[in-house]
Amino acid sequence: MQLYSTNNPALRVSLKEAIFKGLPDDNGLFMPEHIQELSPAFFAALPQMSFPDLSFAVASNLIGHSIPPEDLRTIIEKAINFPAPVIPIDENTGALELFHGPSLAFKDFGGRFMAETMSYLNRGEDRELTILVATSGDTGGAVAAGFYKTPGIRVIILYPSGKVSPLQEKQLTTLGENITALEVNGTFDDCQALVKKAFLDPSVSTRHRLSSANSINIARLIPQSFYYFEAYKQVMEAHRNIVFTVPSGNFGNLTAGLLAKKMGLPVHHFIAATNANDVVPAYLNTGNYQPRPSVRTLSNAMDVGNPSNFARMLDLYSSTWNIMKEDISGYAFDDATTEEAVRTVFHQDKYLLDPHGAVGYLAWKKYHEAHPDTYGIVLETAHPAKFLEDMERVLGASIEVPERLAALADKTKVAIPMGKDYADFQAWLMGI
Repeated sequence: MQLYSTNNPALRVSLKEAIFKGLPDDNGLFMPEHIQELSPAFFAALPQMSFPDLSFAVASNLIGHSIPPEDLRTIIEKAINFPAPVIPIDENTGALELFHGPSLAFKDFGGRFMAETMSYLNRGEDRELTILVATSGDTGGAVAAGFYKTPGIRVIILYPSGKVSPLQEKQLTTLGENITALEVNGTFDDCQALVKKAFLDPSVSTRHRLSSANSINIARLIPQSFYYFEAYKQVMEAHRNIVFTVPSGNFGNLTAGLLAKKMGLPVHHFIAATNANDVVPAYLNTGNYQPRPSVRTLSNAMDVGNPSNFARMLDLYSSTWNIMKEDISGYAFDDATTEEAVRTVFHQDKYLLDPHGAVGYLAWKKYHEAHPDTYGIVLETAHPAKFLEDMERVLGASIEVPERLAALADKTKVAIPMGKDYADFQAWLMGI
């Protein structure tokens, strides 16, 4: 597998280099040189394939021989060992539940696959690998869980102070060992900017072997494509014209779906669903992309004003707006509308959406009004209990908290305060 930079199509690097570098030196994003369609035989066999088996086939199609098949299968079996069920909400809608992993969020798929792959590729290295990751909520917990106690790898998580839920914060600040949390006095965009600047800073990259676990890293996107195939497998015999509705922040999840479509998955349409941070829906509707500072919302993991993976979306469509908008529709909703959707679906359909899934549900219903011959799969990206205070306020009732989250309540938060000025972050990195 060879990869290029979205800023330099002539560049070629190996999978190992792309994963460990995270970002190209030109501040682009790595993309596969070739995205080959899966064979008709794969799709014919898909209904009988297990989730790990189809994941192995999809990964092999992308990665080729960069990782020997027997080693890749071991990585897959360790990483993809929990389900992704499609649960019916109504006759036209299913929820793809992606929260059955260790941190109860969809990012467990990427976090675990990345941890296993990096651990495999890092064998024999004599220098510690330092992973920098910015989080708007769920990435931090998934990465912390995935890399916890991984030999030879240290993880530094930057998160915006006061802008993640209490349980999300506990997930990334209570493990210790090789996991360090930095509480940044700013937004997710500030955290992301600090990480990107560190990657491009020669003084830091000389002192530390750096990599990233954000969705800027191609190793995050590869496994996120797996569950689009898994979802399609579950509904393909009952439904046609399948639409995936993706609650979106940094747009890695949607980009992974576009990779699946490039590999031949017969997706009828994608919906990019956002909260008030609607720069991509605005682009899809007008052709004008104007990133701006993020604003805080109920669906905090989507509070991103300058999504990194938009560069990959543009690359997949050769920066052609007219073609992209044929495959993707964009909708945005405010908090009041999101709260009403949570209540309505809970009382009417007996299904509990988290605030992010509720945004996706609203976008799907809006699209379905004009396209009644379609079936919508809404990505439920995190367990509702991760947003306990808001969920109970919205519903006016208590909800069940899984034991693995309840156990965090008595743990002590350990986080290092950090300003959003890069000089402060640089000085801290140079001192460790």
